[in-house]
Amino acid sequence: MLTVRKLVKVYAGPVTALAGVDLDVPPGMFGLLGPNGAGKSTFMKIVSGLLEASSGDVTLDGDDILADPWKVREKLGYLPQDFGFYPNLSGERMLAYLLRLKGVEAPGGTKRLVGELLERVNLTFAAKRRVKEWSGGMRQRLGIAQAIAGNPRLLIVDEPTAGLDPEERQRFYRILAELAEERIVLLSTHIVEDVAVLCPRFAVISRGRLVATTTPGDARRSLEGRLFEGTGTDEELARIRAEHFVTQAVLVEGNNRMRIRVDHGAPPPGFAPVVPTLEDAYMVMVASANAPAEVAA
Repeated sequence: MLTVRKLVKVYAGPVTALAGVDLDVPPGMFGLLGPNGAGKSTFMKIVSGLLEASSGDVTLDGDDILADPWKVREKLGYLPQDFGFYPNLSGERMLAYLLRLKGVEAPGGTKRLVGELLERVNLTFAAKRRVKEWSGGMRQRLGIAQAIAGNPRLLIVDEPTAGLDPEERQRFYRILAELAEERIVLLSTHIVEDVAVLCPRFAVISRGRLVATTTPGDARRSLEGRLFEGTGTDEELARIRAEHFVTQAVLVEGNNRMRIRVDHGAPPPGFAPVVPTLEDAYMVMVASANAPAEVAA
């Protein structure tokens, strides 16, 4: 169990990146969902021992991470948001180099371990190709290969699917789901689909504060019977925004297709009930945290 209590991080300025976060992360896949700049990366860096907290407590299976970061590093696999590779090295040479940097010991030899890791992330076919010839998804899988070397108890992945095409994203989902069967996997993302596909439970963070801890199903059910969809002009959209919370508004054939939450009374003319999505619920949770007087449920 990863346990976080009253975690605070204040940068010079002062800028409060985390404002008293309390969170329990059990074994399996757990999502940390929030907009860019919400504090997710700061949270991940503190948990991984790369950044000092201003105050608070973080423990992994009882070990105090803040007092002794090396205790978590021995149990940690980490894939940061920006992961650099030497582009002219082959995949197998790049991975072998990373294993040496991490100090991972391989009883059967580094070459054998590299082969096993590449096979696990479905990269054996490209082992001898230079990394600069690989797709973005392949490089992300190489990042996962180094992260799981040493069989870590805690695996942290920060925005792992950003920039991936749909096929690569699905492939990456399967790898992460398999890894979560054996350890704690903490997934930080601003992409709602990542959480909807992978995470039995997740937390929402916004402006450095924990907004909610819930399940995708419970989040969707919180909007049942209150979500409606219709179309309208820009003028109608502005009027509807003044009366209801708009969870989505996209252009379709020159008109706005709107999804709105209606808490009291009837929806506007032309709006029909729809099944809530996790994205609808996420938008409501973030907006409720940022402007509670306007949109609180």
